[in-house]
Amino acid sequence: MTKLETKSKLPGFTRHDVDVGGVVLSVHVAGSGPALLLLHGYPQNHMCWLNIAPHFAEKFTCIVPDLRGYGDSDAPKDTSVDHATYSKRQMAQDMVGVLDHFGHDRAHVLGHDRGGRVAYRFALDHAERLDRLGIIEIVPTGDFWQAWNAELAYKAYHWTFLAQPYPLPENMINAAPEAYVDHTLKSWVNAKSLDILPEPALESYRAQAADPARIHAMCADYRAGATFDRKLDDLDKALGRKIAAPLRFLWAEGGFPGQTGNPEDLWSSWADQVSSQSCISGHFVMEENPEAVLDCFWAFFGLE
Repeated sequence: MTKLETKSKLPGFTRHDVDVGGVVLSVHVAGSGPALLLLHGYPQNHMCWLNIAPHFAEKFTCIVPDLRGYGDSDAPKDTSVDHATYSKRQMAQDMVGVLDHFGHDRAHVLGHDRGGRVAYRFALDHAERLDRLGIIEIVPTGDFWQAWNAELAYKAYHWTFLAQPYPLPENMINAAPEAYVDHTLKSWVNAKSLDILPEPALESYRAQAADPARIHAMCADYRAGATFDRKLDDLDKALGRKIAAPLRFLWAEGGFPGQTGNPEDLWSSWADQVSSQSCISGHFVMEENPEAVLDCFWAFFGLE
């Protein structure tokens, strides 16, 4: 198990090492009041919340973990045949451990990208621990696979590339990790420029990409998405399982969900209480349009 020290820290937050059952997660915490979990996506880490977390910490106990395999958290090797080590079910269980560590029975959860997938799996598997659910810039995994057409497959090529068997994608990315992560970030922002990303955040993304253990973890994350996560979603949908908590969905006009048809309709098939909002942004909404994130979720989480 490999530990990385990116030295990246959210200003005003305290970093903790939290053992969630043999895997130690790096977790930044600030504020007081009800718990709010902020979950990052790929190829990012806790630093994607740099423009958001300090605002929420004014009203909440704001808890910002690095998912397993990302940032300064442990990156266990994916030895499971079904990729359960990096399944969203396992990552959601990690979040239960985080809440237990800090003494919170319940929390609001807001997730972007892969963190959004962890967030809605948390809602399905641990409904008793959730108050309200916020989702940024994804549709459910099984639905996203079913929505694929030539245009979406071309833009979201990483879903199939990263899911290829070990070690093909790892070897290719490790040959030029900074170039790969820069290309990924740049191609998914509206401006097609890295200038929109705060420099400390960008440097932390590059630092984690330089670690082969984290590249392996990211690939394992997507292998799980193509197999374990997709099959679990399809099973839950067939069984008619639904998210009980109120769900608020923010999607970017220049992002991935907008290419799946009507993304709010997809979420409405998973939850009875769904509201949504779109904004002008590429995929990385928290950095490209932080005002839209605060506008969408401030009142939703009960701050007005």
